[in-house]
Formats: sequence, C-alpha cells, structure tokens
Amino acid sequence: MLLIITAIVLLAGPALLALAGLFASKSATSARADRVRWSWRTVLVSALLYALAFNLTFFVQEVFLVVPKALTPGLQPTLFHNNHLWTGENPLASLFQGTGALATAIVGLACLFAVRAGRPRSVAWRLFVLWMAYCGLLMALPQVVIGALSTGSDVGMAMVYFGLSLETKFIAALIALAAIVVVSLALVRPALELADEPAAVATPAARTRFVLQTIALPMLIGTALVIPFRVPREMLEVVLLPLIVGVPGALWMLAGAWRVRDAQATGTPLRAIVTPLLGAIALLLVFQLVLRPGVAFY
Repeated sequence: MLLIITAIVLLAGPALLALAGLFASKSATSARADRVRWSWRTVLVSALLYALAFNLTFFVQEVFLVVPKALTPGLQPTLFHNNHLWTGENPLASLFQGTGALATAIVGLACLFAVRAGRPRSVAWRLFVLWMAYCGLLMALPQVVIGALSTGSDVGMAMVYFGLSLETKFIAALIALAAIVVVSLALVRPALELADEPAAVATPAARTRFVLQTIALPMLIGTALVIPFRVPREMLEVVLLPLIVGVPGALWMLAGAWRVRDAQATGTPLRAIVTPLLGAIALLLVFQLVLRPGVAFY
C-alpha cells in the first residue's frame, strides 16, 4: 500500500497538477513563453551547480554517519567517496545510521529559509543555495519512506533502534511524502525569481518553461554528471539514488510553476560557467583521489 501511495504522490500528483496548469496556460492572455529566449548557458550552469550541491550534500550525509560512530567506543568507521563502513559492535551503531539524513535535512532547511528570504543576492549563489536546499531535504525525506519499507536501510536501522511499530513507520512515511511535495512547491517561487526578464514568468506557460530550463532539465543533466563521483559501485546505487533524489522534486516544481502568479523577475543572466566547472572538477578529484581509497576515522 505504501508503494502505491508513493507512486500516486510522486507521479500521479504532479501529472494532475500539470494538467490543471495546461488549462490555465490556454486561458492566459499575457506575454507568451515562446517570446522569451532559451538559454543553454543557464541549463549548463544550473546542471553544474546541481552536481556540486548533490555531491556536497552526500558528503555531509556520510560525514555525519561516520563521526558519531568514530566517537562511539567499539566502532571504527571508514569514509569512502560513495559509502562508509565500520568494524566493531555497539548498539548505538543502528541509531547513528539515521544521523546522516538528519544532518542533510538540517542543512536543507537552513538553505530553504535563506533562499526563500532572497539570500544570497548573487543569482549564481542563490541558485546554488536553492540546489543545496533541494538536495538536502530531498535526499533526507525519501529515506524515511525507504526506512519504513526496509529495516536494512540507514533510516530503517534507526527506526528499528527506536522500536517503531509498523503503524508508526507508515505514518512517518506519509508525513515524509507530504513534506516532499511541500518542499518542492516551496522552492518554485525562489526559482522563478531567478528570472532576468518579466516575460519569463509572466504566464503559466512561461513559468513552466523557465522551471524546465532552470530546474528540471539541469537536474537530469546534473544527475548524469553525478555518476563519475559515485563509481565504482553497483549500478543500483550509482544511478538509482540520484534519480530518487532528483526526479520527484523536479516533477512537482515543473507541475506547480504555473500557480505562482505574482512571481517577480529579480535575477540577472547566469554567465559564469568556469567557476562551477572548476568546482565540480576539484570536488571530483577529491572524491576519487582522496575519499575513494578510504579515510579511516580511528
């Protein structure tokens, strides 16, 4: 039943909202979306920033899975570029399997409040903070749903430690699914405010097109860029996790963009490709040269 509800919330929900937006778009009489230029530079810059945000968020998650264990007697954890392992035994190990998701959720909430307040003022930095909010929360919340389904997952092990009943896990999963929708829609306005001309957000169709350019398509490209950071590992972990993090939020943002009728274009064109590109390359080198062999925390 939980799998069915998850499919309805994450797939059918955005489809129904988008259908409502289609009728709204047909009835709009303002500036048309096809009069606004399409910027592949924006797509590329946003994709690079997404790849950076995803991998930094994943790093935060793994660090906060490792550090509590390193401070626990009897546990000797090692951090890798795409995972962590530990030797030894302590009952608290199961509890600390939930600290990674908690850490990313806290980072995501802080970034969500910042970007909703219009901070930082630089458009590129604001887009990066938006992606950090997106990745932080949408990397944490699905783990609650997975934890309710699998006791062997990170959050699932923490749920076992707390002795949660099946009913409690089910309720927690429903709350997490609802939170995914709320977070995604809360990020739509900050995303639209990155527009550099009023026509880009003037109509339902224009707003949908802008989110496609700035969020949805960059997320797909950025997901492909994430893969080199995660290999070698089984393809299920390399590809499936980034898709679980990226796709649901983008679908809801794309489906809900038409609803934000009073969005103000306060941004400027995204120009700098070199900085996020160099940042992604540097982070990839750290992941593959420093973290891949393993960093022992004991």
